[in-house]
Amino acid sequence: MEIKKRLLTICFVVAAVSLQAQKAPTKLYQEPYRLQAHFSPKEKWMNDPNGMVYYKGNYHLFFQYYPKATVWGPMHWGHAVSKDLIHWKQLPIALYPDKLGYIFSGSAVIDKDNTSGFGTKGKPAMVAIFTHHDPKGEKAGASTYQNQSIAYSLDEGTTWTKYKSNPVVKNPGIKDFRDPKVFWYAPGNKWVMTLATKDRITFYSSPNLKDWKKESEFGRMLGAHGGVWECPDLIPLKLNGKEYWVLLVSINPGGPNDGSATQYFVGHFDGSKFTPTSTETKWIDHGPDNYAGVTWSNTGTRKIFLGWMSNWLYANQAPTVKWRSAMTIPRELSLKSAAGDIWLASNPVEELENIITKTINVDAGLLAKDNNIFSVIKQTPAQYTLKFNTQAVKDYSVILSNNAGEKLVIGYDAKNSRYYIDRTKAGQNGFNKQFASISYAPRISLSPTSNFELLVDASSVELFADGGLSNLTGIYFPKKPYTRLSIVNNGMEIEDLQIQPLKSIW
Repeated sequence: MEIKKRLLTICFVVAAVSLQAQKAPTKLYQEPYRLQAHFSPKEKWMNDPNGMVYYKGNYHLFFQYYPKATVWGPMHWGHAVSKDLIHWKQLPIALYPDKLGYIFSGSAVIDKDNTSGFGTKGKPAMVAIFTHHDPKGEKAGASTYQNQSIAYSLDEGTTWTKYKSNPVVKNPGIKDFRDPKVFWYAPGNKWVMTLATKDRITFYSSPNLKDWKKESEFGRMLGAHGGVWECPDLIPLKLNGKEYWVLLVSINPGGPNDGSATQYFVGHFDGSKFTPTSTETKWIDHGPDNYAGVTWSNTGTRKIFLGWMSNWLYANQAPTVKWRSAMTIPRELSLKSAAGDIWLASNPVEELENIITKTINVDAGLLAKDNNIFSVIKQTPAQYTLKFNTQAVKDYSVILSNNAGEKLVIGYDAKNSRYYIDRTKAGQNGFNKQFASISYAPRISLSPTSNFELLVDASSVELFADGGLSNLTGIYFPKKPYTRLSIVNNGMEIEDLQIQPLKSIW
């Protein structure tokens, strides 16, 4: 009898331990689908990057944030900082909704000459310029419920004071009137605001960030217009010693592969008016999951872009539990000449090297015996970059797969001269009927050779082809991690094949 009691006690203890293990919370930043090389919030909802500014060694990232749920809600500005654009520390919420409304997207600048009077020359203010969105006005059917306001910080973004005379740019009667991106235009000794106004961009200027006047409009009959224009940015870049200006404009819906996407225009800006050099519609990324991206302020000639890695078609439905959505890898922008035109190229920032554990050179000849790169290198990295070059541009595909029959295919279609991401069998897709898709990016380069760089994380893939001229970003949700990486090259020679495992940033 005593032995039976002891056995029962042991059984109860084992059962209790087992049940406790099942109930044990998943470690923070280790949840299913949590990206390990990209910024994501500790918990709850995030969308557009906002207020990105570099100051005193810190890259500040503010972002659209709802701290009470994993779906969109009353918008706040979340806040995170990084020394290297890769490792992030999330800080307390910066801006909360108030009587003027939710805190929608915007930008931040360092007012080093104290034009606003908020700081001193010895202690310049960090000034945020954002959209106040009045939900009551929207519900009432008004057309003036979005206005532009400002706030300032004298402690490097830790605490904020909203300007007592907000808003500083009042809505003239345009339903979609938002997302101010502000920069200092030195030749005109003034601030310039690039503002999304329904189906076009409107430029404003100000001597002090408080008093604004309208300068011009752009885009009513140019570019893609399948949805509302949002989240603009205007930046200078040089090509062969000549300065051009690049205007970024996000659009939702109306992207090249459905839903949300970001287009751009290359042209000239005289401080008042933007004039494009080409009327062709161009996209910074043809993938389904790179939206609302803008660049950091106060970085000199270096222009660093960050996008929200999701799509409004399914952003609220993605199958993550404690947190929802992440940002793309930060990307350095440059201009390149190709196919008789000027194009915007984007590539991962060089700081990504900070988390590369090693570079493994793979003998492509070994893949003829075992076409699983992970078997050849004798490890299965959770996140990594894959790089190779080709001397001819023929059909090929890179396949990520698992033993559950799921696979993600990234490759090149030579007949139609386009790159693609096929996630039709990549994992969970029942949460939205439009998620299982194939996305295409046209090949812009006319070179007979090509290069291929793939950045793979737990639930995202970013393709940078031909030096960042053709890019695709997509998210996916496999039931099991992909444990096989193979290349189908159809006899095409692959050179300089490398895989670089990445350390977790958390």
